[in-house]
Amino acid sequence: MVGFVARRVGFSVLLALGVSFATFALVFSNGAAIARTILGVDATDAQVAAKAAELGLDRPVVLQYAEWVLAALRGDLGTSYYTGEAVTTIMASRIPVTLALVGIAMLLTAVLSALLGIASAVAGGWVDRVLQFVALIGTAIPNFIVAIVLVMTLAVSARLFPATGYVPFTESPAQWALSLFLPVTAVVIASVGPASQQFRGAVKDVLEKDFVRTLRARGMRSGPVIFGHVFRNAAGPGIIILGLQIIVLLGGVVVIERVFSLPGVGELTVTNSLLGDIPIIMGCVIFIVIVVIIVNLAADLVNAALNPKVRQR
Repeated sequence: MVGFVARRVGFSVLLALGVSFATFALVFSNGAAIARTILGVDATDAQVAAKAAELGLDRPVVLQYAEWVLAALRGDLGTSYYTGEAVTTIMASRIPVTLALVGIAMLLTAVLSALLGIASAVAGGWVDRVLQFVALIGTAIPNFIVAIVLVMTLAVSARLFPATGYVPFTESPAQWALSLFLPVTAVVIASVGPASQQFRGAVKDVLEKDFVRTLRARGMRSGPVIFGHVFRNAAGPGIIILGLQIIVLLGGVVVIERVFSLPGVGELTVTNSLLGDIPIIMGCVIFIVIVVIIVNLAADLVNAALNPKVRQR
């Protein structure tokens, strides 16, 4: 197990370096274009060249990346081209919002998709068909459409929840929960469908195994068979899908934060992409990469703990 963990951690570090370098090379490969975006279209070529030299954008990309990585390891992600504020300071207030939204949504997605998948596989018949239809509807409708419908019905018409805005947990836990209810619901509705179908397929496969029939023939009750044996053997594929689902979920969070005016990393990414503030964009990208890698690493470790064969790969 120690060797497996070391291999996965080493691979995750290499993956983080590879993705961050590819992103850095893409956004910093044209320093003159970045300088012109900052100065505006009326800037002369001499002014653009001087700005690029001032920001160090006229140097080789590999050298810039090496300096950026060394600074990032010290907690320095650079400063905004427009405000001069440290990127870490800007992101410090945004990360808790996104982590709360993603964390709660992932937890609910894991629990609901597992329960729905088990119910669909075990019950079969009309229950299976209804749950598959609901999952298909949830998968087919984009989450921003779900978000708009929730705002119009539960916020504007019924006035049960705030339509936009975010309240920090330290300011009011109750208002914090209310401000996240609609965004989390919109994300969960879009993500539960595909994950529950993976759990359903895995549970149905395990239900047909000989050892399940043996357990039932020995008189073991259905609950312990399902949750003590079937679900444990079927959890692997579902956990892998949940790990991959985080990538889709983070993409959806960018839109959801925009719709509900949540001051998170997704909204920060969209705003600064339009401005061309590259240091902040790199900070957002590396945050998203780290979250994706940590979640997938955790999924691999849980999968290895459940299935010893995984440790031998």
